[in-house]
Amino acid sequence: MASLSAALTIPSFTGLKLSRMRSSKPSPIHQAKASATKRDVHTKASLKEVGAAVVATAMTAMLASNALAQDVLLGDGDGSLVFVPSVFSVSSGDKIVFKNNAGFPHNVVFDEDDVPQGVDASAISMSEEDLLNAPGDTYSVTLTEKGSYTFYCSPHQGAGMVGKVTVK
Repeated sequence: MASLSAALTIPSFTGLKLSRMRSSKPSPIHQAKASATKRDVHTKASLKEVGAAVVATAMTAMLASNALAQDVLLGDGDGSLVFVPSVFSVSSGDKIVFKNNAGFPHNVVFDEDDVPQGVDASAISMSEEDLLNAPGDTYSVTLTEKGSYTFYCSPHQGAGMVGKVTVK
């Protein structure tokens, strides 16, 4: 019976700390368990730090992908020849994704007379001959120079398919 009660007082089963044991010097078994507990705590702390880093990285990527992109539809769902939205703002370095939606073919041409000074409109535009012909086709551009930019769809400019973006 004494050995049974001794077995019940082992710290790993009762959660008692080594300092509460009757012996002034822990046995090798207790030392091994204490060392394992320290390793477990260290491992848990390390995993917690890794988890925090993973979450932070994922949040940064998510924010970057959401906050740094502006989607613009080419053609409205009702068949109107417009950019949706036609007037918007982005931050410097944000990506603008023009997506073919309706009334195609479309393209995106920046007006060389209505872009910030020093910006090469042809470098940020689609060629007037290049067209987005299928639903879902995209053209992306990243604008870094602050100011306003006017753009149009060359096949539908006469129909009023014109837009404006302000880069802050």
